[in-house]
Amino acid sequence: MECPSNSKPILLEAKDLGREVNGKVLVRDANFALCRTDILAIAGPSGAGKSSLLRLLDRLDEPTSGTVYFSGKDYREIPPQELRRRVGMVTQRPYLFPGTVATNLNFGPQQKGRVLERADLEQLLEQVGLRGFADRDVATLSGGEAQRVSLARTLANDAEVLLLDEPTSALDDASKVEVEALLNRIVHQRELTCVIVTHDLAQAKRVAPRALLMSEGRIVRDGPTGEVLHA
Repeated sequence: MECPSNSKPILLEAKDLGREVNGKVLVRDANFALCRTDILAIAGPSGAGKSSLLRLLDRLDEPTSGTVYFSGKDYREIPPQELRRRVGMVTQRPYLFPGTVATNLNFGPQQKGRVLERADLEQLLEQVGLRGFADRDVATLSGGEAQRVSLARTLANDAEVLLLDEPTSALDDASKVEVEALLNRIVHQRELTCVIVTHDLAQAKRVAPRALLMSEGRIVRDGPTGEVLHA
């Protein structure tokens, strides 16, 4: 499969990817490729398989058919800890560890035997609009602030791919707009590849040039977001 842009190397490729559990098909025959810096929205009705497909992309769930290639290598040959570092996930409701913001940001680096310098912590927090929050207890954060910390924690791992599962659905409208702008800025600044699952079609059009439309576990359309969502 060629990269849709034809000018950048393929970073992530799903090939005949599927998952079936107790006879129920969650994802079937998913095929698509993402280049470096691509931004892709996965849309579709509830139960279409959007989140199930996203979870297969970093092996949070195991495929029962097909596989994913990361930088040309079957991701089953990559140690899970390394894969999760390079392919980061931000969920709908951020799960933060008890303690400070700094403790959360240091979790990933500590798995590799290092601790973030204070300057690096502050730089990460400034990128997500939380300058001065390093010593803040996560229990005191608003929903929007917690989601920003979740994003910063993923960035602290030097992720190459960012997977976002309905990242703003639990936020109020003002926080949603702020997080969208933040994601757009960070993805471009860091030249990340990004996949976002969203039920909000207007959001998909705002953040992603390309979209997949899913129905009953299958990809039924793949192309420019405006065309896919208006078909």
